[in-house]
Amino acid sequence: MRTLEEVQATLQIAKVKEEDLQPVTYCLSFGDNVSSGDYCLMELDDTLCKHIEAGKSLIIRGDKDEHAVLCSEDKTYDLKIADTSNLLLFVPGCKTPDQLPDIPASPQLMHAQIWGFSNCYWELRKQRPRIKKLKKLLMENPYDGPAVGMQEEEVPGPKYTMDDLLERIQASREEIEAHLQTVHACEIDGFWRILDFDYEMKLLGHVTQLIDSESWSFSKVPLSICLEELGSLEPKAMIEHCLNCYGRRYNNEDGQVMYALDEDKVCRATAQLLLQNAVKFNLSEFQEVWQQSVPEGMSARLDQLRGLALLDRSSKPETISLLRVEDLPEDTLERFNSLFSLREKWTQDDIEPYIHSQFKCYLEDGSQNHPDAQPSSVPGSSRIGLQTSSGKALYTYIQTVSRRHFPKKTSVWESPRNIGG
Repeated sequence: MRTLEEVQATLQIAKVKEEDLQPVTYCLSFGDNVSSGDYCLMELDDTLCKHIEAGKSLIIRGDKDEHAVLCSEDKTYDLKIADTSNLLLFVPGCKTPDQLPDIPASPQLMHAQIWGFSNCYWELRKQRPRIKKLKKLLMENPYDGPAVGMQEEEVPGPKYTMDDLLERIQASREEIEAHLQTVHACEIDGFWRILDFDYEMKLLGHVTQLIDSESWSFSKVPLSICLEELGSLEPKAMIEHCLNCYGRRYNNEDGQVMYALDEDKVCRATAQLLLQNAVKFNLSEFQEVWQQSVPEGMSARLDQLRGLALLDRSSKPETISLLRVEDLPEDTLERFNSLFSLREKWTQDDIEPYIHSQFKCYLEDGSQNHPDAQPSSVPGSSRIGLQTSSGKALYTYIQTVSRRHFPKKTSVWESPRNIGG
């Protein structure tokens, strides 16, 4: 090991003034059998550092055929290897000047051992969770009611617990739980199941028919009476689950559990039931049948179908067809390719529901190369909206992510047939 005198002599040879340096000098040495493969280094932001310091975990998720992601309790990060021209050293116990309790007045030599080294590190970038696989797994065995003469664990077909989903889905626990709620999944005997849509609509039909027969207000539906009246038809847990999916739970002045049915959700589900078996529907005829199909007292409106159905006002007569946002590819470029293969020209109002989550993430992350995408520069918009006065931010976004130029003609977005080709 070097002595303080040897260090001072080296400084003189290098013509470095000792007074220009910190009084504490570290002398580094390699430990026995140290190699670059012993450790992987990862760059963390302040949020993740505090997460680790609090004793919480970060988990790397991904199957063999998937690109790995890092998940905290509530966020998902893309993992990429970043090379550096400088050799990065892993030196436990080595302290920076601000970490030293007392800085000595006279020069001092301290020794530290290098435990590992690397010329690359893992770089993290927040990304949308890769959540589409969740519904695909649950749809392998949808729940269509209680099995006759069988316990739930005896029902054939794949079933998944939360631990199973955490192993298979590239998303944080909170993101998975939020999406389970979005797809109306429920936990039955420890397994997460997604309801068969026809069975879900059957449950909703029972509820709305009871509301009609009892002349209840849609905003004042008592849970206890629903369970009592409908419990002989379907499991009480499923009735309550249906109310949770299509209503808002609250307690009235007497402490009774009540539900307020959401008109938009009920009308949207009814529209999906009508559209799922038709390639295209005459728009005017659809609107008439749709209004007749929703519970009396509810109003069916086309704005309830954003991200569910696509209107074609250029055809004669005008048509409507099913196009669910969850059926589109998760990858941004693939999604644009899919959208523009369906239609060569899009208005901003038509395309917005199908790229909302991507554009929201783009605005929140910002881009140094595209200042128009910064939230502060989007005229008349919020961080989560696309309602811009000029559409400039959306135009910048589409050009950026697709790597193609989109000529803007008034409010119409026009694209070549093969984006990114």
